[in-house]
Amino acid sequence: MKYIYVMLASLMIVSCKKAETAGVMDDSQVKIDSMKMEMVKQKAIDSMKIEMAKQEAETAAKEKEVTVVNHTTTQAAPAPAAKKKWSSTAKGAVIGAGVGAATGAIVSKKKGTGAIIGGLAGAGVGAGTGAIIDGKKKE
Repeated sequence: MKYIYVMLASLMIVSCKKAETAGVMDDSQVKIDSMKMEMVKQKAIDSMKIEMAKQEAETAAKEKEVTVVNHTTTQAAPAPAAKKKWSSTAKGAVIGAGVGAATGAIVSKKKGTGAIIGGLAGAGVGAGTGAIIDGKKKE
């Protein structure tokens, strides 16, 4: 029985030492990794500073350049022609065709045929309504 206790005690001591050395190695590796990350960050910062210095030097060089100004008179280009707006007749025909086609497709058993007939009828009604509105605007 004593032999078993001695073996257990020695096993515990050995395992504790291994755990301590393993932890030390992990801690040192973590420190090394963190130092490497800091070095990478510092390199990025340094390269950014170099680029900023280059840009400032270019800006200073551009400011020192002498600018020669030539004053010439030119006529302004004519304004582009305003786009022609849709008439009420055209708007009515398009809207009527869309509504008629949708209604014809919903109501009819043959969807394609119903949409075509409804679109044509709607375009006709919409164009007629738009023509009436255009006539009233002219007056």
